[in-house]
Formats: sequence, C-alpha cells, structure tokens
Amino acid sequence: MSLTRLSRSIRGSRALITGAASGIGRATACLFADEGAQLALLDRNTVALAELKAEIEAAGGRVATFEVDLTERNRVTEVIGAAVTALGGLDILVNNAGLAIPAAIDAEDYPGSWDTSLAVMVEAQAWAARSALPALRESEHPRIINLSSTEGLGATRFNSAYVVAKHAAVGLTRALAVDLGKEGITVNAVCPGPVRTSITEAIPEADKQTFAQRRTALRRYADPEEIAHAILHLALPASSFITGATLVADGGVTIRNA
Repeated sequence: MSLTRLSRSIRGSRALITGAASGIGRATACLFADEGAQLALLDRNTVALAELKAEIEAAGGRVATFEVDLTERNRVTEVIGAAVTALGGLDILVNNAGLAIPAAIDAEDYPGSWDTSLAVMVEAQAWAARSALPALRESEHPRIINLSSTEGLGATRFNSAYVVAKHAAVGLTRALAVDLGKEGITVNAVCPGPVRTSITEAIPEADKQTFAQRRTALRRYADPEEIAHAILHLALPASSFITGATLVADGGVTIRNA
C-alpha cells in the first residue's frame, strides 16, 4: 500500500528534446529512455542523431529523430508538428539546444554571435513552446523545461550574447509560467554551471581544474547526466506545484564567495 499519490515516473510520457545529439541533451534523452518515455529528438547533427537513435532502440526504447536548424523559425514549427504527430501527443518539452560564440562587443564577429545566440537559445525556445502548446494542453501533466545557465544569473567577460540569451531564457520561463499556469502547464528553467560538454571541451584540462577548485563548492565540473537528473525532476508528474522556478545545478558556483 502506497502512502503517497503523486507519481515519480515518466514511463509512457511523450517527450521532445531539442539539441538532443550531444551533451546535456543526449544525457537527458538517454535518461528519459531509461525511464520509459517515448522520445522525439531534434538536432542539426544528423549523424549523431542516428547514432543516438540506434543506441536507444537497441536498449528497447522508442524514439523518432528530426533534423532541424533552430534558427529557421518556420522549420521549427514544422518539425515540432511532425514530432508531435509521431509521438501521438506531447507531455514534456525540453528546450535544451545551446551554443557558445564568445565575442567582445566591438569584435568584427559580434553581430553573428548576437544573432545566432538569440535565435537558438531564446527565439527557438519561444517558438518551440508556441508550436507545442496545443498538444501540451491535451496532456495530463504538461511540462516545459528551458535550459538556461549560471550565465543567466551573472556574467562572464566577452560573452555578452550568450549571457543575454541565458538571462532571456529565465525571463521567458517566468513569463510563460504566469501565462500558462491557469492551464496547469508548468514552465521551469535549469541553470547548469560548469559541465563537460562540447561547449567546454576546448578548455584545457588544467584550466578546468583551476576553475573548479577556485569557484565551485564541489571542486569539479558536472557530468551531463547530473544535469539530466535535474531536468527529469522538473518533468515528473509529482513536480506539479513547481513553476516559474530556476533550478540551479552548478556545483555551488553561485554560493561560493571564497
């Protein structure tokens, strides 16, 4: 006999994940597959998507994959519609896709950094949510989870396009949480700190260790799966009273003064 009534299982849930071919997105896809969710995975890297699909299906999972460039607004809407059709509905939207194009504001390549950063990490989140909304309204436990960053809570030099995009992701999360709360659709953000992904792989290992020792309470970088578990928590049916929140998963970066 159970003493509680709220479910901590996403088995059978239908989840869509953007930027699913690598890093946090890939880890989230694998975790959700292990938990029994049906998946629609979006990315522009078709080779990595195919490899991930084969891996999940070999483990008995159900997955459909879609190639998409998230800077193309109409294409985002089209692919989201196709993904929802493939799944037969939608319960969980994970807006994970991200990139980093560092550039000083007076650098020649700054306009490209600005345009691409906002297109992928702000506009695509909004258009994905807008496109998924009709299906989410039919779900018993609809969830939208946006990936932000500790850069959405502070700033690092020469990275203003990324910082602005991640701040905007937090703002979008809060605004949509207010807009959609009356319909029972929860909208939350996850703010990772330093994680071993393709965005950080170019940083020399010695520099990673120095940063981790100086800035994190745990003295290390995260594995992508650790962030995936934070995403999973917000996706659970039992997380029904959490909305408009920013779940910080940063190893203690934002609380360490010395």
